[in-house]
Amino acid sequence: MKNALIWGAVIGILSAAWLFITHAMGYDTQNDNTAPYEYFSILIPIIGLFFGILNYRTVECNGQMGFLEALIQGFKILLFGGILAVFVAIVYINYIQPGDGNFMAFSGRMFGALLIGLLSALGVSLVLATKSNKVD
Repeated sequence: MKNALIWGAVIGILSAAWLFITHAMGYDTQNDNTAPYEYFSILIPIIGLFFGILNYRTVECNGQMGFLEALIQGFKILLFGGILAVFVAIVYINYIQPGDGNFMAFSGRMFGALLIGLLSALGVSLVLATKSNKVD
């Protein structure tokens, strides 16, 4: 659980930092337009999950980990990172950039982040699984 907390915090903090960096660059979340540099934020959960699950496999599983173990660890990491990122997002849309319609545009982005995280967890789990279990 410690590994999931640490790497979830890394993903959450980097996501929060990304939010404030884009705000400093003049990005406005009140409209529904997507800036081209916004797509680079996809790398945050992918890299965080990769290193988090790799660390889990190396330290806690002695280099041997099945797909399901990796997937569960990835979901734990995403849960902790998502809680932190959503908390920061709520603070952001309520105090830093309040406005009408801001919640709808931002909630769509958070749903997209959820999908990216789930797909990333599946992909990273497939890449880092070392035990192959036969299903007959």
